[in-house]
Amino acid sequence: MKVLVVGGGGREHALVWKIAQSPKVSNIYCAPGNAGISEQATVVPIKASDLNGLLDFALKEAIDFTVVGPEDPLTQGIVDLFESKGLFIFGANKKAAEIEGSKAFAKELMKKYRIPTAVYEIFDQRSEAVGYIRKQGAPIVVKADGLAAGKGVIICKTVEEAIQSVDQIMVEKIFGEAGRRVVIEEYLVGEEASFLAFTDGKVILPMASSQDHKPIFDGDEGPNTGGMGAYSPAPVVTEEVHERIIEKILRPLIYGLKEEGKTYKGVLYAGLMIHEGHPKVLEFNARFGDPETQPVLMRMKGDIIPILEACMKGTLSQHRIEWDPRPCVCVVMASKGYPGDYERGKVIKGLKEISRMEGLFVFHAGTGLKDGELITNGGRVLGVTGLGEDIPRAIERTYQAVKKISWEGVHYRTDIGQKALCWL
Repeated sequence: MKVLVVGGGGREHALVWKIAQSPKVSNIYCAPGNAGISEQATVVPIKASDLNGLLDFALKEAIDFTVVGPEDPLTQGIVDLFESKGLFIFGANKKAAEIEGSKAFAKELMKKYRIPTAVYEIFDQRSEAVGYIRKQGAPIVVKADGLAAGKGVIICKTVEEAIQSVDQIMVEKIFGEAGRRVVIEEYLVGEEASFLAFTDGKVILPMASSQDHKPIFDGDEGPNTGGMGAYSPAPVVTEEVHERIIEKILRPLIYGLKEEGKTYKGVLYAGLMIHEGHPKVLEFNARFGDPETQPVLMRMKGDIIPILEACMKGTLSQHRIEWDPRPCVCVVMASKGYPGDYERGKVIKGLKEISRMEGLFVFHAGTGLKDGELITNGGRVLGVTGLGEDIPRAIERTYQAVKKISWEGVHYRTDIGQKALCWL
């Protein structure tokens, strides 16, 4: 089987790494890929947003199965395009991917199907948004309606900060057309968790729980990023909470989307806030999370290909997933300045030294090659991911590896996984 993975980040490297273990797979291609992915797949210089370029390549190379990583091609309709040409592809179609493409659509759907989430209002006029903020007070959350690479959510501690965020999104257009509308919602308290599940539109097959760390600095300080690290499992997702997520959130969502004529097939990501055992939805994504995919797939036993195929064929009820009981921690190493402007082209050192460490893998996100040397080529550069017999040992092993890797201006959080220790 020839497989094409679309995307070029850490999530896609994790997918390539897992797919490469399948006995069903003979060749893997990745577009556009990165330097790390090139060690396990043939990298193709086609952007993930170039749907026609990807389609031409898939037809020319007789690709048997395409797996889509990022949200952009999904919301643009890559699944619909490939299926219209008779190609087999994994991911949500354009209608279903609106659950991520529009936060306003997602909130209205949750309201209609009584899925627990924060109280909210939607605005396309700055003056009305500002009036609502003044009435509600702070803390409050301001969100760009459309896709903003994980950075479109601004948690505001004061009314002034919230109004400034509205101006940045709606007036200054820092997220472009994604900020044409804003969603303003109440600030939820509790502990966050990420919950990923496979679905064929009927059956829900949950993955192991995880917890992302969005803010750039230790202690969840600073602006939100695409994710600075993650660990799996998340102890906050107890058996009781797990059941509530399935019955109160995922099942009504899958049902609701089907009722709206948007049958959902693929992987569904729920970003949750859990308070006193009760989960509420912060956001839905129509794809694997990044960096949650890295520790989750490190713990997944068995062949992933039959699961991905079953989602699209409607045969997911025939499958189960076994999980490595060992916890896993992923620490994202980023370029100086991220999530703002950052430099590229810094030489990365130390990877050879840690390549022999057992139960550890370094997933590449923003890397390239220049004159035979590995260099930085993105904001999030590496996802150092390690298994351990328990959470403390997984944290220790991962940070041991992180400390051996260096480049000019490297930055990472030093507290990934600390929230899990509170549950021990």
